[in-house]
Amino acid sequence: MAPHADPTPTGPTIGFDLDMTLIDSRPGIRATWVALSEETGMRIDADLIVSRLGPPLTDELAHWCPQEQIPAMADRYREMYPTYAIEPTLPMAGVRETIAAVHAAGGRAIVVTAKFEPNAKLHLAHLGIDADAVIGDLWAEGKGHALREHGASVYVGDHVGDVRGARTANALSVGVTTGPCDAAELREAGADVVLKDLTEFPAWLEGYTKG
Repeated sequence: MAPHADPTPTGPTIGFDLDMTLIDSRPGIRATWVALSEETGMRIDADLIVSRLGPPLTDELAHWCPQEQIPAMADRYREMYPTYAIEPTLPMAGVRETIAAVHAAGGRAIVVTAKFEPNAKLHLAHLGIDADAVIGDLWAEGKGHALREHGASVYVGDHVGDVRGARTANALSVGVTTGPCDAAELREAGADVVLKDLTEFPAWLEGYTKG
């Protein structure tokens, strides 16, 4: 839990996806895939991969290597990731104001992501993003279980899989169009709210908490 966090929050618990919601990890992820390809000889299209971030690493690996090699390749990717991916990654526009708005409302900001949890924590620490909890290695409906466990009433994400996670948790789904899914896709998947990016979130949250 973050040092500032009140153990009995008076505001809502808001869940956030990580990649392309809170952080732009495309340069670092691309660099990691290129390094993995060079080391292993695996032929991949790193530009294609970073155009469709969201699903788990093992799902992406299934496009590029035989099933029996996936566990070893996933382990090696995760080992290489801190070297190549942390430094180039940037915060998304509005992220610090968004987390500050949640805390100002007396709430908690938690991160629920498909990313390997230790690497997710490295990103947040490096960028100074003050999350109250980080839960990794979860995708789509799997995210919903963590959101329920932490009492999240809202989940914010850029992918239709995030909408499914929110639905599983009976949480309000807030989509942002900063990832691979556009506004129409997010709405079709069942997003309750669609924002251009996180710069619009603090004003939305003020209305939500007052409503």
